Amino acid sequence: MSAEPFTVRVPDAVLDDLRERLARRRLPDDFGNEDWSYGFNGAYMDELLGYWGDGFDWRAQEAAINAYPQFRVELDDVPIHFIHVRGSGPDPAPLVLTHGWPWTFWDFHKVIGPLSDPGAHGGDPADAFDVIVPSLPGFGFSSPLRKTGVTHAVTADLWVRLMQDVLGYDRFAAHGSDKGVIVSMAMGHKYADRLLGIHVTGPTLPSIFNVDRPWADVLGRAVELRSKQGISRAALLQWERPRATHVAVHTVEPQTMAYGLEDSPAGLAAWLLSRRRSWSDCHGDLESVYTRDELLTHLTIYWVTRTIGTSMRMYKESADLQWQRSHDRTPLVEAPIGFSVFAPDNPPGTGWEHLPNEYDVRLLREYDRGGHFAAAERPDVIVTDIRDTFRGLR
Repeated sequence: MSAEPFTVRVPDAVLDDLRERLARRRLPDDFGNEDWSYGFNGAYMDELLGYWGDGFDWRAQEAAINAYPQFRVELDDVPIHFIHVRGSGPDPAPLVLTHGWPWTFWDFHKVIGPLSDPGAHGGDPADAFDVIVPSLPGFGFSSPLRKTGVTHAVTADLWVRLMQDVLGYDRFAAHGSDKGVIVSMAMGHKYADRLLGIHVTGPTLPSIFNVDRPWADVLGRAVELRSKQGISRAALLQWERPRATHVAVHTVEPQTMAYGLEDSPAGLAAWLLSRRRSWSDCHGDLESVYTRDELLTHLTIYWVTRTIGTSMRMYKESADLQWQRSHDRTPLVEAPIGFSVFAPDNPPGTGWEHLPNEYDVRLLREYDRGGHFAAAERPDVIVTDIRDTFRGLR
């Protein structure tokens, strides 16, 4: 089974249509929202959309993406797009990086060079990896997805096939954030013998959607637990609210939401960037962490590939087709694990002392700075911790 080389080339007509829609934008009246308490601020939205239409150079971003070798392959009627950069070192280890929502594969672009060619970035060539960065099914250029039932667990199966059957790696390492944590944990449970190990940014298990009301149960457990520890319920609810709304919509009726986001660049920008603002360690200032061009590159990938609808469906699929264990052994995830956890991304009062009792922990580090999009926010930390996790596992 082989993959075909792939180059991003968005038709001019698609970009022209986007610019026309941006020029004709009709934004809702926004008053009393200077503090963003009602949602995405209108003045910033208008400014951002104006730049998207008149100042943003997609072709420059496209050229930067195409500087990396990219490929596409179809597995079980699921198209998979991925970057594949061979490592520069004596014995590079294969490493698959899995993103989340509302990420794109491009959130990893700052770590690809240091991981694949550490010698050129102040590191030891012995730490080199062959770096593989797939787009999740139904995200970005892993499209169009026309198949139902593609869950986190199914994605884990696809990743193993990609790494072994397509790329020929007998064993490999894995890293993930957000949905990438769930996918990596699923591989670490079912395919521990095929993994060198995994590195993740949190202990989210593949059973996270095995509840009746994911939008309440998943986060509610954390709120209830921290309340018992004496953490202010108001502080916990403040942390929870921007993390609950999308789970509710995406698990109940993602298609209904998709109509507005697919048809409106403003709607798409508001839904995606409100999460990036709330979940990043940016203190309300998106552009203190990301450049405007970086933000718009992610938005444009969703827009030109028309994948906002299918990206949201993975929540419903995983809630409807709940994860099933492949074995009853303990620990549940047998693959060795490294954890990099970021305090701003977790409920107040979260502790990690229990993790060594539940996993085969090879690295556990907590950071005061850094949010949900770790590879984009703290690429130096992610590179260092991935290297340190796998140095003894190669």
